[in-house]
Formats: sequence, structure tokens, C-alpha cells
Amino acid sequence: VQLQACGGGLVQAGGSLRLSCAASLRTFSKYAMGWFRRAPGKEREFVAYISGSGVTISYADSVKGRFTIYRADAKNTVYLQMNSLKPEDTAVYYCAASALVIPTTRESYDYWGQGTQVTVSS
Repeated sequence: VQLQACGGGLVQAGGSLRLSCAASLRTFSKYAMGWFRRAPGKEREFVAYISGSGVTISYADSVKGRFTIYRADAKNTVYLQMNSLKPEDTAVYYCAASALVIPTTRESYDYWGQGTQVTVSS
């Protein structure tokens, strides 16, 4: 199984980026998909997840109202639209897949992508 994340880059504060993650999962629609990030010197933290059905979505408080997660099952892809970016959003962003209906912890995820760097300048 491979998860390929891309779309990161350098953007000014207030700008936008869209991350995408393509997964080589045969039953992609049965997996909940999540995004995590690791800032320099910090632990990996939860950003957002979307259930396999797309009905249940959750965000970290720090990104609510600015980030949107959505999925395109026909493309085996999950996206993270990031608006109003702040310097504190700078991190390596990882996508992950979980066979659980509602993964509640980082350990709930079965597969991880390699990460894509997002840098927000002030």
C-alpha cells in the first residue's frame, strides 16, 4: 500500500494551498483518511480526518474554519484545502489511512504517506 502526498510548498501568510494524497488501496472508500502534521521540534499532531462514507469529518481546533478535508473515491484521493495560512501552520504534512470507521488516535491509522512540506512565511 502506498500513500503519495503532494501539493506542499512555500506560501505567504494568508495564502492557500491544496494538498492531495493518492492511495493505492483497492477498497479506498472503506478507509477513513486523515491528515497529520509535524512542526520542527514538535510531535506529529492531528489535523483532520474524514470517514470512509464522507459523512463524519473532524478538525483540530487550530485549523477549524480554515482547512477543509474532502475525498474523491473515484480517484482514490483525499484532499486538504488550506486557506488563511499562518506561519504556525508550517510543518511536514502526512496523510494516513485507517480501517476503523472513526479513528480516534494516531495509532488507529494503518498506512502513512511520506509527507509533504508546507512553509508559511510571515
